[in-house]
Amino acid sequence: MRGQSYVILAIIFVIIVAVFAVINVDPVEVNYLFGSGEAPLILVILFSVLMGGIITASVGLIKMIHLQRERKYLLAENNQLKESVEEDHTTEVENKENPDAEQNNL
Repeated sequence: MRGQSYVILAIIFVIIVAVFAVINVDPVEVNYLFGSGEAPLILVILFSVLMGGIITASVGLIKMIHLQRERKYLLAENNQLKESVEEDHTTEVENKENPDAEQNNL
């Protein structure tokens, strides 16, 4: 259900941006770092939305990769701790079964 709500909100957002862009087709002056020029406002709006989406997706992707690495590290650490606990438990059981072995280890 959560994924469907994101898709529905994305579709609504795209429709709003498309309607807004189609209404604004007048040429406007755009100032770049190296100069200025005229472009239809529809292209400026669509390009801005596209760049915003790309930047947002990039930041999300970086965060996702970071979380996957952290998860992998934590799973490895968890497995190592489980093995350590199992070894300690096995040693404890062996010492209870054979108390003389524990005294010999000391």
